[in-house]
Amino acid sequence: MTDLSNIRNFAIIAHIDHGKSTLADRLIQFCGGLQAREMTEQVLDSMDIERERGITIKAQTVRLTYPADDGKTYQLNLVDTPGHVDFAYEVSRSLAACEGSILVVDASQGVEAQTLANVYQAINSNHEIVPVLNKVDLPAAEPERVRQQIEDVIGIDASDAVLTSAKTGIGIKDVLEAIVKRLPPPVGDAGAPLQALLVDSWYDIYLGVVILVRIKHGSIRKGTQIQFMSTGTVYQVDRVGVFTPKRLEVAALNPGELGFLTASIKAVADTSVGDTVTEEGRPASEPLPGFKPSVPVVWCGLFPTDAAQFEILRESLAKLRLNDASFHFQMESSAALGFGFRCGFLGLLHMEIIQERLEREFDLDLITTAPSVVYRIYGTDDTLKELHNPADMPDVTRIRMIEEPWVKATILVPDEYLGPVLKLCTDRRGDQKDLTYVGNRAMVVYELPLNEIVFDFYDRLKSISRGYASFDYEVADYRESDLVKVNILVNAEPVDALAFMAHRTQVEARARQICARLKELIPRHLFKIPIQAAIGAKVIARETISALRKDVTAKCYGGDISRKRKLLDKQKEGKKRMRQFGSVDIPQSAFINALKMADE
Repeated sequence: MTDLSNIRNFAIIAHIDHGKSTLADRLIQFCGGLQAREMTEQVLDSMDIERERGITIKAQTVRLTYPADDGKTYQLNLVDTPGHVDFAYEVSRSLAACEGSILVVDASQGVEAQTLANVYQAINSNHEIVPVLNKVDLPAAEPERVRQQIEDVIGIDASDAVLTSAKTGIGIKDVLEAIVKRLPPPVGDAGAPLQALLVDSWYDIYLGVVILVRIKHGSIRKGTQIQFMSTGTVYQVDRVGVFTPKRLEVAALNPGELGFLTASIKAVADTSVGDTVTEEGRPASEPLPGFKPSVPVVWCGLFPTDAAQFEILRESLAKLRLNDASFHFQMESSAALGFGFRCGFLGLLHMEIIQERLEREFDLDLITTAPSVVYRIYGTDDTLKELHNPADMPDVTRIRMIEEPWVKATILVPDEYLGPVLKLCTDRRGDQKDLTYVGNRAMVVYELPLNEIVFDFYDRLKSISRGYASFDYEVADYRESDLVKVNILVNAEPVDALAFMAHRTQVEARARQICARLKELIPRHLFKIPIQAAIGAKVIARETISALRKDVTAKCYGGDISRKRKLLDKQKEGKKRMRQFGSVDIPQSAFINALKMADE
């Protein structure tokens, strides 16, 4: 059993692409976690999508052994956390498993929005923080300026920040020495009842559900009867072990240690991140603080392009749910798109990743409806209903009020792009809360309706700031709002997949935009097609797709005009009849393209 004073548990926090996973690679390499032939780029990012996009989606852990300059050998437990806002809850649980954090900041780019969000979470978790300036070998690196920025923006002392280049290996030993000297050891009592934090869980086809735990008090070994405190379910432990980063079985996990266990658990849904694991015979008196079930923020419909793939989609979603318990789905049907599923996600990136994994791993061709947020509808009879799909909105006469979710957004942007960014936020019904300057960069804090940012806010922000703005948000609360549901009618038939909710002040502009876009996206038919946007029975926007015309007079060579007239009149009659019975073929691409808002 390792002495508690020789254990260090730490997380690496950084903005996307500041070199977090590369630094983890170098630490593993330095401590001899892997042989040179086993080493790959981004060892801890195991999914293809993680490597391609350069982001971390699932928290990973690795145990390293480091012989320090003071002659002692330390056990270092590194938790590689996701950096994106969609996975903020996973980040908070990973941080709760550690006593300290390494704050990695790119020495050429400086502090970004996600760096701020995650470092504040670390400060709230009472972490000791070691600032590390990465990429100091780049010609554009300005370590002194970035040091000052860390002190000004975050408010932590960066005078002794470690200078490194994770890519070339400069300063890696300094980072390890700083971890050992400046981060506190864990505290725990081996004799107390078992109390362990469930940091993460995933499905393994051979072992069933694998659980990542951080032991606070007590110990776990093979044969222990464990109990999950939020559900009360009991299992017997089959094996315990650690990642080095290879899987290595150990006799027991003791206080202060991070490791994994398996217990023939069949579904990840039974193991909620943040839950407390205790012993059935001698349970802990209370669970560890901070547990909350995951709540989807963004919902959208997923439909197979080929109706025959519906069962395959159902099985694929069930398999993905095995690995990602924060993703929810329920069956729904649409008149326009057939049978599919209404799916709930933690945010837009989460939605994109699930969709991409479905298409890649299960070879599915999908139509995705526009993302929508969860509205709260209070009826005239004081009932509360959560609305996930605009198509399910009750009659307006039965609604007393509608509430929508608002978020607190932090945007860091260079001076010269501040004007367009403020205009964008104001156009999206934003409420400015704060504006401060750090050198030549502005930090703006806005409160915005989530509905206004789920479409293309991030794309617009990146384009107006030439990619220099960084953006981070957290869901704040629900507020009453004057929202209306807009139905889109194609050839007088409502298309439920295109229905959307919007604020009354912006509804006409949005409706005109969608009608104009559908006019471009729907191919012409042999009859006229009206495209209308309506609130209830009132049409607020309209476009008409003109008919294709077949040249029926092509076979007339000369002759009397009455012959041609007769053929044209016959065509006219046929077109009237077609318009009456004609069904409009809307291509799949039209659905998602129509709902991407364009702020011309």
